[in-house]
Amino acid sequence: MPSRLDAERSEVVFEDYKGAYTPAQAVLEANRCIYCSDAPCVQACPTHIEIPEFIRKISTGNVKGAARTIFEANILGTSCARVCPVEVLCVGDCVYNELGVPPIQIGKLQRYATDAALAGGERFFEAGTESGKRVALIGGGPASLACAHELRRLGHRCTIFEKRAVLGGLNTTGIAPHKLKADTSVEEVDWILGIGGIDVRASVEVGKDVALEALEREHDAVFFGAGLGADTLMGIPGEELAGVEGAVAWIEKMKLGRVATGEVKRCVVVGGGNTAIDVVREARTLGIPEVTMVYRGTEPKMPGYAHEWKAALGQGVRAEWQTLPVAFEGDASGAGVKRVKCLRVDDAKRPIAGSEVTLEADLVLLAIGQSKLGELLASLAGIEIARGVVVTDAAGRTGRKKWFAGGDAKNGGKEVVNAAAEGMAAARAIHAFLAGVGNA
Repeated sequence: MPSRLDAERSEVVFEDYKGAYTPAQAVLEANRCIYCSDAPCVQACPTHIEIPEFIRKISTGNVKGAARTIFEANILGTSCARVCPVEVLCVGDCVYNELGVPPIQIGKLQRYATDAALAGGERFFEAGTESGKRVALIGGGPASLACAHELRRLGHRCTIFEKRAVLGGLNTTGIAPHKLKADTSVEEVDWILGIGGIDVRASVEVGKDVALEALEREHDAVFFGAGLGADTLMGIPGEELAGVEGAVAWIEKMKLGRVATGEVKRCVVVGGGNTAIDVVREARTLGIPEVTMVYRGTEPKMPGYAHEWKAALGQGVRAEWQTLPVAFEGDASGAGVKRVKCLRVDDAKRPIAGSEVTLEADLVLLAIGQSKLGELLASLAGIEIARGVVVTDAAGRTGRKKWFAGGDAKNGGKEVVNAAAEGMAAARAIHAFLAGVGNA
C-alpha cells in the first residue's frame, strides 16, 4: 500500500463487491465470447476498447497482449474495469442479452488482464520524441491523467496541478470502496506517471496559488480537467448542525482517513442517484444499524442504477419515496442532528400539506449533487460557461486559444470512462494545435 495513504483508513474494511477472476475462470468466460465482427459492446464503450480482440487474447493465454489492447484505448483501464457501470454500457449491449443467455462479463475480464499487467510491472508505452512544448493540466483526476499520458506519447512535457495531496480525483477520493479502494487508484496513477516527463504539483490550487494567466503565459497549451466541486446543500433550517454533511465529503474522509460511526445508530441519506446508493451501502458496511434513503421521486424514476439499488436492498437499506426533507433538528443541547422533518410530495414533486413525517437520525448525508467548477475559467475571454460547465467542441477545444477541457468540467459529471475518453481526445487536439494544425 502506498505510504502516503493512512493504513488505518475506514475504507480498508470493505471487500470487493464483484471480486476478481482466477486464471481458469477468466479463460472459461473468455471462451464463451463469439467475437462479433460488428461488436455492439465496442460501440457502447466511450473509449471504444476492442473488446472481442482482448477477450480472444485472454482465451489463448496472451494476457499481456490483452492488457495492451485495453490500455491502447483507455489508459485508465484498471480502474474502469472496476467502476464502469458495465450493466448499462458494454455488458448491457452484449448480443447474448438478445438470446436469453447471460452476457459476457467484460468488466471482470478487463480487470483480470489489467491487474495482471500492473502486478507484473509491464510497461507498454514510451514517451515520444521531445517536442519542446509544455502543457499544463488543471486537476489530477482521470481526464487529466489520460490527457497527460497521451501527450507524453506524442512527445510533449506535462505538468499536472492538483489541489489535493494525492492524484486520481474521485477514483482516489470518491468512488465507493467496494468498487475501488484508494490504494488501487494511487497504484494506477503511479503506473501512468511511470511513462516519465509528467511533473506533478500537488497541494496547489489553480486560481489561488497560481494564476490562470500565469499558466497560459508559461505553457504552450492548457487543459482544464478539474472535476466537480463541493456537495450541494438544500438551504433548509438545521444544515449547520453537527452530523449533517455532504455525501462526497464524507466519502472522501472515509477513503483517505477515518470516520467515526460507533455512536451512529440511524443514518439518513438524502438523494436518489448513484452517490446516494453508494453511501447507503457504505454506511451499512461500516456497521450503522439503520440506514434510510430519502428521495423526493419514485423508485421507478430514481436516477441511480437499478442493479445498484437492488444490492443496497440486500444489505438492509430502506427508502422513503416521494419524501422531501424540510428541516433538520438537533437535541436540546444543540450538540448534533437528531431528527429530519419531512413532507410527502405528489407525482409532480410538490409538497403535500399536512403530510409531515419525522425520521430519527444521528447522521445525515446530502447526496443531491455537486457544484460545477467551470466558473473558475469565467474570467478568461473567449471561454463560454453554460450551467457551470465549459463549452467545447467534440475534441475539447474551447473558444480561447491554447485552452482545452474534458471530464466533469466539460460533461457535468459522467463516468470515469467518459473522462478518460475526453482526456485522450483533447490530447490529440492539443497535439494538432501544437503542430500548427487546427484553429484552437
